[in-house]
Amino acid sequence: MTTKEQNVRDQVSKDYAAAVTRPSPDSCCGTVEDRRKGVAVKSAGYTPEELASLPDDAVVNAFGCGNPTAFTGVTEGDVVLDLGSGAGIDVLLAARKVGPTGRAIGIDMTDEMLAKANENIAASGLTNAEVRKGIIEDLPVADSSVDWVISNCVINLSPEKDKVFAEIARVLKPGGQMLVSDIVVEDLPQWARENSQLYSSCVAGAISEEQYIQGLNDAGLEEVEVIDRVIYESNQLEAFINSELKGDSSENASSCCGTSFNGSGITPDMAKTIATEMSGKVWSAVFRARKS
Repeated sequence: MTTKEQNVRDQVSKDYAAAVTRPSPDSCCGTVEDRRKGVAVKSAGYTPEELASLPDDAVVNAFGCGNPTAFTGVTEGDVVLDLGSGAGIDVLLAARKVGPTGRAIGIDMTDEMLAKANENIAASGLTNAEVRKGIIEDLPVADSSVDWVISNCVINLSPEKDKVFAEIARVLKPGGQMLVSDIVVEDLPQWARENSQLYSSCVAGAISEEQYIQGLNDAGLEEVEVIDRVIYESNQLEAFINSELKGDSSENASSCCGTSFNGSGITPDMAKTIATEMSGKVWSAVFRARKS
């Protein structure tokens, strides 16, 4: 691991810790009250029934771009692993699906997120859910031990995506499957890739859909496909970039993926220009793959 890669992880962890411990009143995901009502997560594909089964805190602190468990064939008795599990929304939903004979495991590198997740697991009353501290490039999980790997808008944040894809292949059982919702980009300008605000907002670190598919294939996974897409237009991109500018100078504003960088030097007018240039080049995609 290089110093640059560690710096990326440290910054992302710091920003998500701030997002979960000092949430902004407003974000692209709506007000905190909206988030308590599940407005943002409903738009990401979670049903009212799913949200009603969860602790409020898990809903408020959900920063994903999709609902990976909605597309899976998870059944009772399965072991599900969630990469970058955050406050635990997908771990809890998976735990309910797999039942008492199954297990849902979350991995996160941020202590504040792990603490929130443990609080939410305790509040849910579920005994088949757990979270472990670790990085997704080096999972604290045994070889060939899980039936499903899921992740929700996290792998784009990794500075070593090839290692993440290899780890997914390592921990899956033969015949196990991966189902991941993530942000992908096409022809992102270099200045955007170098902007720290856009990195933890899940844009600057994202790769193209083609690179994502190739990375999964190179890791030895099979039947790799994209089964759903939501393309972000300029007004949506402008909304979440502007949400970063509404917080105070202590880096406490939330974004669609969770954090803010108020010192990035982006003004509202610049945000509009950026959003126009990036329109149609950023989308969330659901990737599915299988281990032979």
